[in-house]
Amino acid sequence: MQELIFGQPWFKAAEWLFIALLIVIVVALLAVTARRYGLERGGGAVECYLRSGAGAPDLPWRMGLARYGSEELRWYRVFSLWPRPAAELSRRGLVVLHRRPPTPGDLRELTQDLVVIEVGWAAADGSDPAEAVYELAMSDGALTGFLSWLESMPPGTHWQS
Repeated sequence: MQELIFGQPWFKAAEWLFIALLIVIVVALLAVTARRYGLERGGGAVECYLRSGAGAPDLPWRMGLARYGSEELRWYRVFSLWPRPAAELSRRGLVVLHRRPPTPGDLRELTQDLVVIEVGWAAADGSDPAEAVYELAMSDGALTGFLSWLESMPPGTHWQS
């Protein structure tokens, strides 16, 4: 005699559970893909890795998309359904402190064709920050776009004090 689960033989219940799990996985993958398409469709988005606290090799790199806005850089995680950015880097006072190739420790998570930059915000007196707040890793082309965005400001944009 077979053991019953939910009024059905155990293998029948396991079959339905497997099908339900498979449907959930497919729906989640479609949602992540649609979100990424929506982020890239608006333009001004580049693939970019982010790490908080520069100089902390034990912190992981997070893969994401960076979108340029008029006042901030919005960074979204790639594998997330959250509609809001995971980090917002204000353009006002943002300073690139260092530029370097990935270290051997970085190469566990990054590829060799990326460039790592350390960024922080200038102090109230206009001096450079003592230490970086974030590290960004991106391709040479994306870095050129980032530096252009950082140095330029759209016409008619006024900083609010």
